[in-house]
Amino acid sequence: MIEAKNVSKWFDGVQILHDINATFETGKTNLIIGQSGSGKTVLMKCLIGLMRPEQGEILYDGRRLRDMDTEQQKLLHTEIGMLFQGSALFDNLTVLGNVMFPLKMFSPLRHKEQLERAHFCIERVGLVGADAKYPSEISGGMQKRVAIARAIALNPRYLFCDEPNSGLDPKTSILIDELLSDITHEYGITTVINTHDMNSVLGIGENIIFINRGHCDWTGNDRTIFRSTSQSLNDFVFASKLFQEVKLYLERDAEARGE
Repeated sequence: MIEAKNVSKWFDGVQILHDINATFETGKTNLIIGQSGSGKTVLMKCLIGLMRPEQGEILYDGRRLRDMDTEQQKLLHTEIGMLFQGSALFDNLTVLGNVMFPLKMFSPLRHKEQLERAHFCIERVGLVGADAKYPSEISGGMQKRVAIARAIALNPRYLFCDEPNSGLDPKTSILIDELLSDITHEYGITTVINTHDMNSVLGIGENIIFINRGHCDWTGNDRTIFRSTSQSLNDFVFASKLFQEVKLYLERDAEARGE
């Protein structure tokens, strides 16, 4: 579990995050949603430790990030997996080489054991037979799966994903969402996903934090989001014609059942 307690952040005298309180639960897909410029990326960077909030604190299973010394921070980094927006694969390394990279850098395992772990992760994301291919030789969806395999190579306790469906077609996006959800439940990971994709929200939104202009305006899940009384959240959710139609259907259904 990761907790943000009263987190506030400023840039050049302008407050970006306002007293954020949020809990990211273990074994669940935790989504941070909001419009561009809402502060959700800044919040994620504060959670990871790339930025330090001026006020408040971040806790990893009760461990205060602010109080960690250098060795404790290094240990925490080995417990964190990162899935970057553009996959961030090394072009000069094969699929196997990319997945092996964090193992070579941080794992105490012997080379043979590292290879076994890398092959296991590649198989887990459904890329058997792609070991020797380079990123330029595979599709965007496959690149994203390689990035997921690399992110879980060290068997992390915490997994951060920045816009994992960016640039992917709807069908591939669903596959990536399902893979992230399966891995989260299978290994009991605290997964935090920064997204503005409403399909992801409805598909895997077990714990959702909505950030609006630096404030945490709403928390809930994929089952309660359509019943929200937050106007800013409703404006965000029902911005598209599709979700306006979904809302109308739900309202008519509730009326027909006398609710």
